[in-house]
Amino acid sequence: MAAKEDLSASARGMLKKVKRRYMESRDFNGLHVSTTRNSRDEIEAAVELANAGLIEVVGPSDYMNIHIRPWPSRRTIAEQIKELRELSDDDYGVCLYPKVKALKRMKLPVKFEDAPFARAMARGRSTLELAFFSSDVLEGYRNDARYRFGMGDFGINFGLSDEAYDDKDQPKKDRVGLMHLGFAYDMRQYDPEVSDSPIVRRVAAFYGDLDDLTPEHQQRWASFQVHEEGNTPHPVWYASQMGHWPDGIGPFARLAQELKAISDLFENVWATRLFRSHELPDDFGWILRADQREWDHFIHSFDKLLSDNIDGAALDKAKVPRVNEKKERLGTLSRLELFMTMNHVKADAAKWALKPLREVRMARQKPAHALRTNVTDRTFIRKQRDLLHEVNEVLINIRQWLSSHPENRDWKEPWPDARDYPL
Repeated sequence: MAAKEDLSASARGMLKKVKRRYMESRDFNGLHVSTTRNSRDEIEAAVELANAGLIEVVGPSDYMNIHIRPWPSRRTIAEQIKELRELSDDDYGVCLYPKVKALKRMKLPVKFEDAPFARAMARGRSTLELAFFSSDVLEGYRNDARYRFGMGDFGINFGLSDEAYDDKDQPKKDRVGLMHLGFAYDMRQYDPEVSDSPIVRRVAAFYGDLDDLTPEHQQRWASFQVHEEGNTPHPVWYASQMGHWPDGIGPFARLAQELKAISDLFENVWATRLFRSHELPDDFGWILRADQREWDHFIHSFDKLLSDNIDGAALDKAKVPRVNEKKERLGTLSRLELFMTMNHVKADAAKWALKPLREVRMARQKPAHALRTNVTDRTFIRKQRDLLHEVNEVLINIRQWLSSHPENRDWKEPWPDARDYPL
């Protein structure tokens, strides 16, 4: 490939325009080139630059918005040159971007010195290239009341609240706009046959989003960054960022859906809802740090959604006794088990169905009656996945059983073909 010194004068001039546009635009945009805006000589100058490995051509076949470079070109130089030479007046055109080679010795503006991800973009990183981080990078935002923090099964959205953003007393360094982040997983140490083999959860973010952080927050994120090797973004999150509809749901969405469905079915028969709520608390989601404190908080919230969420008055309506034959008061789960056996469920099946819910209740009681040391346990992520799966499997079975009642024969499952993602 030719060195910059070997370029023609027109190619050198074109390269200056490409770099100026890239560095001075708001989002590291490309230089728009078309036959209606540029002469054939200028297009041939772009061909010379592409052939020298100094620019990339982004056209409609690369990405829907050619004004950002989504990732390093997946096309050969020959294909990029062919697109340049075949431009016609009917085409919108293409955008030209400087490659790392063209930016290597360029002196960067001072504003990039303390902004590592903006600096990486200025050195040739692409807008939709991914960076990966340890998941505890999110703890500060989750625990800070100034930020709106929403966690889903596959990703996270957070940003400074409108009230805090408009508060003149808030430091400018914390003015973080809405961030759309995904979960990623490193499964290199995971073996389904080995119980203590870990699943490592990461956070994935696009360079183009990280570039929008203030320099102080960019430095913070850089301190949590991990190598990209072995990390894979969640396929549902990544597909959604590329404009595709999800093909399934994760365990938390499944939990909310099943709680609602069970209450709907119960209400059809007994005119009241079994669960007081099917809405998940804002802070109920994947643990961000694999330690005892995070685990205990998750278990506490989980039990409140299960045992504590069952309305005893609903079981009264279904004529479930509050005491057993010995006149001993029955707990909520025991009453639910009795409700099932009173309605044609075999005793061993009812006991099996409620076993995971009882395990959650027992796990919740442990921190309530003992001093706990906050220890790190690299298997907590795997344990959380497995426990959610077991509980959801039980809820699905209860829902299927209730849906067989004659009063529920018209009930339809909301998304019967949804794929279940355990993580």
